[in-house]
Amino acid sequence: MTGIYETLRLHPETLVEIVEGPDDICKAFPQDQHAHCENESVYRKDRTILDRIGVAESALAWSEICEKVAKRVVPEDIRHICHDCQWEPLGLCRDGVRLITQNEPLPKISSK
Repeated sequence: MTGIYETLRLHPETLVEIVEGPDDICKAFPQDQHAHCENESVYRKDRTILDRIGVAESALAWSEICEKVAKRVVPEDIRHICHDCQWEPLGLCRDGVRLITQNEPLPKISSK
């Protein structure tokens, strides 16, 4: 996931294939653990955000996706759309939306 994030951050012209449901990030989930990507809440969240930004399954440049997010999403939307996501309380997605809507760059992920 870090590699994908950094690629998009550094190369906003990168094409992103938009899918509803499990994606390439989910494919990397360890086979010996229960996959959380194949549940109804993933599809619901995907459909809600795709509807919100006005995109169907397709391929768009990351920069185009960010433009759509900046016009149609506010950070607080994440709290409602993703209320049942285990990562939501960390605020990372809200912070990302805030930066995108303020036309500010996403931060580099610091290596530990």
